[in-house]
Amino acid sequence: MKRALLPIALFALLTYCLPLVSLLVPVLADGSFDQSAPAASGAEEEGRSPAAQFLLPSASGETQQPAGSAADSEVIRLWDAGSQQVLEVPLLEYLIGAAASEMPVTWPDEALKAQAIASHSYALYQRDHADADKLSGAWFSADPARRQGYMTREVLESYWGSAFEENWARLESLFTPILHQVLTYEGAPAAACYHAISNGQTEASENVWNEALPYLSGVDSTLDLTAEGYEQTVTYTTQQMYDAIVLAVPGAQPEQGKPESWFGEASTTAAGYVDTIECAGVFIRGTDLRTALGLRSACFSIQYADGVFSVTTKGYGHGVGLSQYGASAMALTGKSCADILAHYYPGTALETLG
Repeated sequence: MKRALLPIALFALLTYCLPLVSLLVPVLADGSFDQSAPAASGAEEEGRSPAAQFLLPSASGETQQPAGSAADSEVIRLWDAGSQQVLEVPLLEYLIGAAASEMPVTWPDEALKAQAIASHSYALYQRDHADADKLSGAWFSADPARRQGYMTREVLESYWGSAFEENWARLESLFTPILHQVLTYEGAPAAACYHAISNGQTEASENVWNEALPYLSGVDSTLDLTAEGYEQTVTYTTQQMYDAIVLAVPGAQPEQGKPESWFGEASTTAAGYVDTIECAGVFIRGTDLRTALGLRSACFSIQYADGVFSVTTKGYGHGVGLSQYGASAMALTGKSCADILAHYYPGTALETLG
């Protein structure tokens, strides 16, 4: 049974404390330092963007805009977090840069196409729900220089080096035929979220963003269990964990000398991600503890022994929507781009803007 969530003030405090908590460097079980633990709520593999950089889905009942026409989506307006400028990116160039920031260019054609359509759909969803007073009129933010969310042609030239022309040509040939294809739900662009690896089941959107979207209700993704990096264990010293709890959990009082008592029973969602967990006398959302500790996933377990906390995670990212590894694995079994999208976004329609 789900327990009551903490007051909304927790989120604000987590946001304030995150830069401090991120100074705590977890150590992998093999003794190496973790270079890829996601900040905030869901960075993907190194060199790929945080899937959780997406804006939160809009509140229920908000008027949705129609999918529009092809001409409406010829240019994507995004906020470059690095240069602090609005970029107006031609659609094909955006699809190439977005897909390249999310998936290795060597992955199967159908997976790359599914990623491109998901990125396009989400961009249009953001356009239809953007706050005109924020981001100087851009629909959403990305950081091309850090290869997060979108990479410009110039960044890709540096990133791919001598393979640039070949890679660009490959993606251009893949995406040109699907240039105006988008996922819609009830006639409007869908919030086609994505992440790197699920725990074997994708998460329902309401368990991450408190907003239920019918096509983000969670589906089976058992092929993810074969992904490299599916499971990871990081360790924290007692002092590191104490500091993290005190900074991030209002009202928590970790008892000195009894670290084994700091974490209690956890409740989980239907998909197996931590819903709430008792932390030093306070119940905290699993997604919030994930943020505080910089964990790869909200599917985690915590063990304490001999002065060390070991935290094991399964999956990578917020878990909502398309699993990028799962899409690749499905493509390798012969599934088409349309099959992949229909699986991860049930109830949506794949439409061509005209």
